[in-house]
Amino acid sequence: MNQSTDTPPEAPKIEFPCPYPIKVLGRDQPEFQALILAVFDQHAPGFDREGIVVKASRAGTFVSMTVTIEATGPDQLSAIHQDLMATGCVSMVI
Repeated sequence: MNQSTDTPPEAPKIEFPCPYPIKVLGRDQPEFQALILAVFDQHAPGFDREGIVVKASRAGTFVSMTVTIEATGPDQLSAIHQDLMATGCVSMVI
């Protein structure tokens, strides 16, 4: 089978607006949660703060926050990702 002529399967299309969970992982430091919430406040005002899930790593070095927003489109998701990474305290956005 020739891999170069095979086309990858098309990713499923997301229909916006929709609930969209975003997991943010970074080193556990005092300002982490405040910085993350500020980015979501800017790009998805009114998101459900009560639904945020925060988990510390086993060793306590890292923390993850899962925030579910009402996503309006790929431009919004891209801007959130870019601004989260620009905080300097985010290791990964899933």
